[in-house]
Amino acid sequence: MHWFLAKIVYQIVCGEGNHTAQFDEQLRLIQAVDENEAFDKARAIGEQEQEMFMNQQQKLVTWQFVNVCELYKISALIDGAELYSRIQESDDAKSYKELVHKKAAHIKSSSTHKYLQLF
Repeated sequence: MHWFLAKIVYQIVCGEGNHTAQFDEQLRLIQAVDENEAFDKARAIGEQEQEMFMNQQQKLVTWQFVNVCELYKISALIDGAELYSRIQESDDAKSYKELVHKKAAHIKSSSTHKYLQLF
């Protein structure tokens, strides 16, 4: 088994979505046999952790899984731990999501990824 760091992207929509597009980028630790399994596990986490709730103004907030856009093999750490999260705002939600999907497709089609050494 190996450890991987995956970037999982969610789109955050409040109410009817009439606001600047927001995205949350989370770095997650994934334990897997290889890159394909790590990618699939990261996608499963993304899908499982989508959520909907009412905010303080009683508007529905949804966190919609977009895709996994980065994947790095790393040294052993804790499986599934969130290491980093960033809210990304974009004036063009469609282009941002297309970029995430393109990066995900590249991960699936390429077995050459950078190794990240954490000390």
